[in-house]
Amino acid sequence: MELDAIDHVVLTVRDIPASVAFYTSVLGMREVVFGEGRRALVFGRCKLNLHQVGREFEPKAAHPAPGAVDLCLLAHTPVADIERHLASHGVAIEAGPIERTGAQGPLLSVYVRDPDGNLIELSNPL
Repeated sequence: MELDAIDHVVLTVRDIPASVAFYTSVLGMREVVFGEGRRALVFGRCKLNLHQVGREFEPKAAHPAPGAVDLCLLAHTPVADIERHLASHGVAIEAGPIERTGAQGPLLSVYVRDPDGNLIELSNPL
């Protein structure tokens, strides 16, 4: 078997509108509605499906929970500009800028939390 990429990730959230607001207004993703009113966030070639805690779609993870995910998102925007953008939205940086190692090599990253406490790493390849 040869795998190529992650197509989508499911985030279990407490409040779908609050998550949509954060990911669209702060991180610049685009909301899409599909299926029978399901909501997701898209960016680049990726998608985050949103599941409301307690009303998840089947099949699902064995123990879905809000705030249980760490995501690293690659950005074209320089980290210094990301820091200013986050500050303008009142989003606290939890850590960084700090060098990390990504799938394709070194990264410069800052870390923030989404409304559910998921850790979101925003990174530039170095």
